[in-house]
Amino acid sequence: MAVGILGGAFDPPHNGHLALARAAIDELGLRRLLVLVIEDPGHKIVAAPAEARLELARLAFAGIPEAEVDLDRHARTVDSLEARRPANASFIVGADELTDFWQWKRPERVLDLVRLAVARRPGVSDLELEKALRRFPVSAAVQFFDMPETPISSTEIRARVARGESIEGLVPGEVAAAIARLGLYMGAE
Repeated sequence: MAVGILGGAFDPPHNGHLALARAAIDELGLRRLLVLVIEDPGHKIVAAPAEARLELARLAFAGIPEAEVDLDRHARTVDSLEARRPANASFIVGADELTDFWQWKRPERVLDLVRLAVARRPGVSDLELEKALRRFPVSAAVQFFDMPETPISSTEIRARVARGESIEGLVPGEVAAAIARLGLYMGAE
C-alpha cells in the first residue's frame, strides 16, 4: 500500500497545499496520505498555535478521502520518520525544497527511510534540479511528478487577513470561516 507523507506548518493550509496533495495522490497512486502539521517547526516561526493549525488542516483536507491529518511533535523530518518508521512511503516535497535538501538534519537517513516525491513547480529550473540531483547517491529513490501551478502562499494569506482583505479562492471556505471564528492572523505580517 503506497503511502505519502506531506509535512508542513500549514499556517494556514491553502488551496496550493490541496493541489499538491491531489497531484501526489493521482500521480503517485497513493492509497493514503499522511498530512503532518508540525507543532513547532525548527526552521520557521509560526503565527498560529499548533492546535489551531491542526484544526485548519483537518478542515482543509476533509474533502480528500485518502488524507489523514495528524500533529507532528518533531521539528525535523528525520526525527518524525524515525519515530513513525513508515513502510513503502514517499515524502512529498516541492522542487524548491529539493534544492535545499542537503541542509536538512541527517538527509542521508531521510533517504534510508523514505523515497522523495518531488513536485515540479514554477520558479525552479530543470538546471537547478539537475544540479541538486547530482548530490544524491545513485541508489537514492527520487521521483518527480507534476502539479498544477498554484501561486498561493501562507504568507500572502496571513497578510491579507491582517489587512482585512478577502481570502476567498485561496483557502477552502471552511478554513476561511475558522480563521475568522478563531481570530487568527489579525495582527500578522
